Amino acid sequence: MSTPQLVVHRDKELMAQAAAARLITKVVDAQASRGYASVVLTGGRNGNGLLAALAAAPARDAIDWGRLDLWWGDERFLPEGDPERNVTQAREALLDSVPLDPKRVHAMPASDGPYGADADAAAAAYAAELARAAGPENHGAVPTFDVLMLGVGPDTHVASLFPELPAVRETERTVVGVHGAPKPPPTRVTLTLPAIRAAREVWLLAAGEDKAQAAAIALSGAGEIQAPAAGAQGRQRTLWLLDAAAASQLPRSLYPPASA
Repeated sequence: MSTPQLVVHRDKELMAQAAAARLITKVVDAQASRGYASVVLTGGRNGNGLLAALAAAPARDAIDWGRLDLWWGDERFLPEGDPERNVTQAREALLDSVPLDPKRVHAMPASDGPYGADADAAAAAYAAELARAAGPENHGAVPTFDVLMLGVGPDTHVASLFPELPAVRETERTVVGVHGAPKPPPTRVTLTLPAIRAAREVWLLAAGEDKAQAAAIALSGAGEIQAPAAGAQGRQRTLWLLDAAAASQLPRSLYPPASA
């Protein structure tokens, strides 16, 4: 696994714009080298802010949207179209405005879908979908994502992997149902750390003073059970994208002054 690298921006708006530009470059490069790209999206204010910035970026047209696979790191287990679902928010922020191939948009099942209210069955189905997309060149039962993005919660959770809960301890399955999450809704579906670590690059997004302590804990050598963000690492690169407020409790030695 890779050692975390940090980039600190002046504010959340600049962070979102710079992250969007970085993502465009990464997708275009992957498509040029392999013909397609694979990205895992995240929800929350920072994930949606990045998508909105991408929608507004003139360079977005450099992406061949029909050759992009989109996955999700987690989902709130709610009915299809619920405004709290990550995929609903992503469609509003970006997806409905670009020419994606619907077959390559891999939304996690909804609570009114074929698996009903069974989040564990929905998780197993998503794991099977990931496994079908994995080729012999991949590492195990998930595709090797080009970029997997994660928002960092104030409690250090990423995706729906919360401190000390069973999902963050999972070492075999790639997707699990989450029950009794400490923030609503309590039932969710999430990738596990083994699936996250299959990505070439993992980007962790954190903006705002309420994320400062979480960033400091996760980057100070904390264990992944107590601080799930500490366990989110990419095969080739682990990149923390922060604004100045979220980086305010980090020692300056962790990142070059010019990055602010």
